[in-house]
Amino acid sequence: MIKKDAVITTESSIFTGKQRRFMPSFAVLRSFECAARHQSFTLAAEELSLTQSAISRQIKELELAIGADLFRRVGRRVELTESGAIFAADLRLDLERISTTVFQAITACDDETVLRIAVLPTFASRWLIPRLPDFEALHPDIQIHLSVRENTFNLVREHFDAALHFGPPVWPDGNLAKLCTEVMIAVASPSLIDSHGITGAADLLEAPLIHLQTRPFAWNDWFSTAGIKDNGVMGGKQYGQFAMVIAGAIASLGAAILPSYLIEAELADGRLKSISDVGLSTQNAYYIATPKGIRNPAVDAFSTWVRGQINSLVPFD
Repeated sequence: MIKKDAVITTESSIFTGKQRRFMPSFAVLRSFECAARHQSFTLAAEELSLTQSAISRQIKELELAIGADLFRRVGRRVELTESGAIFAADLRLDLERISTTVFQAITACDDETVLRIAVLPTFASRWLIPRLPDFEALHPDIQIHLSVRENTFNLVREHFDAALHFGPPVWPDGNLAKLCTEVMIAVASPSLIDSHGITGAADLLEAPLIHLQTRPFAWNDWFSTAGIKDNGVMGGKQYGQFAMVIAGAIASLGAAILPSYLIEAELADGRLKSISDVGLSTQNAYYIATPKGIRNPAVDAFSTWVRGQINSLVPFD
């Protein structure tokens, strides 16, 4: 049994006897999801070890229950209608949540509290996860499950206890508690520094640069903070994630501007070196988001621990 420390208030799902009779079975929903995914009754039948006629019959049963056509025939194949596509997308999320709930019940011990935390991928892999052994030592009765989410979402609907959010202080249907701002520094590999004769910030104007696609003006802002006039157009390579930018900088493909907390190991072992003492404080910040109206002592313990880890770092304010 999973202990629940939170008191959660959600919309109740109370069905009358009449409503219950029209609720499709899980088998029917599973058949529809499979047929929608393949857009084929034949492939759905093969995956579920059923006959094609059984799949067709279950889809018809579901259409009658919903009161809308979910598939249309196009020649010898089928494709989703607009209503079917919307229903399939929502149902897929619901089935994923059910799978997650069952998996948590299987993996959780009787004396553990499970926390589902949404995180950003690079932040999780390079900063959070290496520190989690310390949290587990302090709180052996709390098990942390991490899932990647890069945009805001409804925490209650997707069954998350909290999310670590970077951006503006906006989270629909959630409470936000600020953790810290972010400071970015300019770094490069020793090889790139030597080959381009980089001794200070101004030398980076003549060096190859790596840009994060979601922060196209970071280098311009950094040069401005350093008091260096740039040409307004920063050329160089563009990568889609911080992990790629870090790998590119280590491979001497260019200098990079990165949050210092993401490259602690590389700075410590010398694979990357800081070019200047100039740090760029970004407008956004890190927050921990929790569902409104829910108090969870385990989340409080996690938040307190994260704050303690952050406060031990000077550049990650």
